[in-house]
Amino acid sequence: MPTLVNYSGDDEFYSGGPFCSAEVYCPPRKRVRISSPFVVEDRSKDPSLEILPDECLFEILRRLPGGRERSAAACVSKRWLMLLSSVRNSEICRSKSQNNLSSVEEVNGDSNDTTMISKDEDLEKECDGYLTRCVEGKKATDIRLAAIAVGTSSRGGLGKLSVRGSNSVRGITNVGLSAIAHGCPSLRVLSLWNVPSIGDEGLFEIARECHSLEKLDLSQCPSISNKGLVAIAENCSSLTSLTIESCPNIGNEGLQAIGRCCTKLQSLTIKDCPLVGDQGVASLLSSGATMLTKVKLQGLNITDFSLAVIGHYGKMIANLNLSSLRNVSQKGFWVMGNAQGLQSLVSLTITLCRGATDVGLEAVGKGCPNLKHMCIRKCCFVSDGGLVALAKAAGSLESVHLEECNRITQTGILNAVSNCRKLKSLSLVKCMGIKDLALQTSLLSPCESLRSLSIRCCPGFGSTSLAMVGKLCPKLHQLDLSGLCGITDAGLLPLLESCEPGLVKVNLSDCLNLTDQVAISLARQHGETLELLNLDGCRKITDASLMEIADNCPLLNDLDVSTCAITDSGVAGLSCGVQVNLQVLSLSGCLMVSNKSVPSLKKLGENLLGLNLQRCSVSCSAVELLVEDLWRCDILS
Repeated sequence: MPTLVNYSGDDEFYSGGPFCSAEVYCPPRKRVRISSPFVVEDRSKDPSLEILPDECLFEILRRLPGGRERSAAACVSKRWLMLLSSVRNSEICRSKSQNNLSSVEEVNGDSNDTTMISKDEDLEKECDGYLTRCVEGKKATDIRLAAIAVGTSSRGGLGKLSVRGSNSVRGITNVGLSAIAHGCPSLRVLSLWNVPSIGDEGLFEIARECHSLEKLDLSQCPSISNKGLVAIAENCSSLTSLTIESCPNIGNEGLQAIGRCCTKLQSLTIKDCPLVGDQGVASLLSSGATMLTKVKLQGLNITDFSLAVIGHYGKMIANLNLSSLRNVSQKGFWVMGNAQGLQSLVSLTITLCRGATDVGLEAVGKGCPNLKHMCIRKCCFVSDGGLVALAKAAGSLESVHLEECNRITQTGILNAVSNCRKLKSLSLVKCMGIKDLALQTSLLSPCESLRSLSIRCCPGFGSTSLAMVGKLCPKLHQLDLSGLCGITDAGLLPLLESCEPGLVKVNLSDCLNLTDQVAISLARQHGETLELLNLDGCRKITDASLMEIADNCPLLNDLDVSTCAITDSGVAGLSCGVQVNLQVLSLSGCLMVSNKSVPSLKKLGENLLGLNLQRCSVSCSAVELLVEDLWRCDILS
């Protein structure tokens, strides 16, 4: 080592001495006694593979015997990497003794060097028997895709590739996608999100090489047109899932090709594509061999004709989602239901469709005998009449979700619950038409099957309404009343008393007027089964509630009393309770919880996995002690 690092002396360096001009260490030779001029060898004229044209170098590289050798060659330079990535899998000259093990390389975008890609860095993993890679943001470059293609080609190539975003300077183009096509003919799933530089040429290569493609997801790809989609349709007959979102140049021609060629297609999602109209949708859905079971159409320029086709030909469709269809009228939904073709439909979601009216809902209920899940969002013309008609007609209905349907009132909800014999879940969100009025409920039958009731952010829903609904729901397991500022103990207590013991999850967050009386009643009547209780924002809840919870809720595993009037005494009482499964405890905003609670929290922490002490009066040093003792628990402070 002294020879390498600390060489000293009065003599000059000579050719063949300790340091050669090529910076390769050579053993020291005897120094000559006669000085001669310092000579530097000119190696610029030495033979080099770099002087070969790409065609010759391509022929050499494709004859490398194995994956390890190809990966090593890819580390030489970007030029070699890109040439290797252009070699189609079928063009590789394979030897019988080929080594199947290969390294995964990545070329540094700022130099000609190459570095190894770690598995964690690029989310490489074995998934269902094939490799999965996800490239995002700054790492999404052609060089990266080329490295992936070369590094994985000898191991069967990728089965799934997701590209999310693109490098703003050296973004992914058709060159990178072509490299994947050449090196990974076994690709089954391809997802391209927000990659504006990838166009039809890249999809041509995928279609030419990746005949096993099963799922294709194109989102915000403005350079891809019908030509690329037609190529996929004609060459990838195994396609089972297609998603096209915000692709302004894909229209009817591409969808028609999919309908003709992809007879195994099961899932279809088309969103915000202005060139897609009735011709494309109807052609795809009416193809004789269609196996579609899941369809989502959003923001398209389709009319009643497309819905009529769905109603007539959608015999296999089980999940249907229709959103923001501005040109579809009441007639479209009416025809879709009366066509009697949606016999297999199980789940229907309608969002922001002005054509969805009471008449259409009734027709859908009658024409879909197996409908179990109904979700209606922001449909301003759906009223009580349509909801009740649907409940009566759809005898298999198990779940109803209504969001921002402002013509729905208390009367419609009560009658729908009473008429749905199999209803298991009812959810109301931001329905502003509900008013807290006293109605006659003696003629309504209770819904014995209802297990989950969620009424959130409906300001008109008060104690009177809640008491009436409670009489119709005797066997609830889940109750969510978050954001109902108008309810009081007088409205909730009758519901708790009318329910048979068995509530498992209760969310009362931001119900500002509830007091200890509700929490105590809940703990005493349903404590044996209660697993989750959220009282966040119930400022009138005090230590008395925690004491009852501690004594009566042995199965409780998630408790949130944030911003309640809880003190150190309440925490101490909770720590002495019967809870053996408490895993998550939130005391955020409980200003009267201080350092005195640390011993109690340590006792509770034997099973805790999550503890929220934000905006409490617990000091940083006390939190540090808790962190040391409760090493399994995630503590927020």
